[in-house]
Amino acid sequence: MPSDREQMFLEMTREFPDSPMGFFSLGRLYLDEQRWAESVKALAEAVRLDPNYSAAWVALGDAQVGLGKKDDAKQTWQRALETPHARRDMSLQADLDQRLRDLDDF
Repeated sequence: MPSDREQMFLEMTREFPDSPMGFFSLGRLYLDEQRWAESVKALAEAVRLDPNYSAAWVALGDAQVGLGKKDDAKQTWQRALETPHARRDMSLQADLDQRLRDLDDF
């Protein structure tokens, strides 16, 4: 039985299927619950709907790491660096660079 939060986000995805926000929110919930595969699916839909959604790219990489898909996560975080937001946000760039370095050490 889905939690109230999960139910709310699922309803958002049904009501607004062309909006990445519901899929991002659902993916983050699954990420927080370590439901990696479900998180990847929801977050992949969010970035499909909005390829410039840097937060969704970052979270998608986190979910891929959870699944043990290090190479996928690396590609995903490199893609996140290409978003307009990441090109302007030095702290996001630094965070992603650190994640990529940590992944190489993992």
